[in-house]
Amino acid sequence: MTTIDKVLYTGKTHTTGGRDGLSRSTDGRLDIKLSPPGSTGGGTNPEQLFAAGWSACFIGAIGIAAGKRKVALPADLAVDAEVDLGTTDGAYFLRARLNVQLPGLDAELARSLVEEAHQTCPYSKATRGNIDVTLNVK
Repeated sequence: MTTIDKVLYTGKTHTTGGRDGLSRSTDGRLDIKLSPPGSTGGGTNPEQLFAAGWSACFIGAIGIAAGKRKVALPADLAVDAEVDLGTTDGAYFLRARLNVQLPGLDAELARSLVEEAHQTCPYSKATRGNIDVTLNVK
């Protein structure tokens, strides 16, 4: 396991009620109602929050990879993250797909940037070897 030498930021939340509760950040910038996946009630669920965080971080990692190569990224770069919650033999698991749109870039270059981002993105590192992840580049 890699240890952190210097902490750059710590996200802090207080959650009550689990999947049918509330979550607030200590700085007050996040204040959301939670609801179970597929429910009709208001709120979001942990899988959506994870997908949003991962996709945002992944775009940053693509930017770092592109910067190293002095490649300008398209303004409409996007990542559609899909995080599945499922079961196998009664145990819960996650599975994910990162669908990356890099319009206008050569397909080989786009794939290379995405592969490098997957090696450097902290969310990708945290999930590596723990869940099935598929990278799709368009």
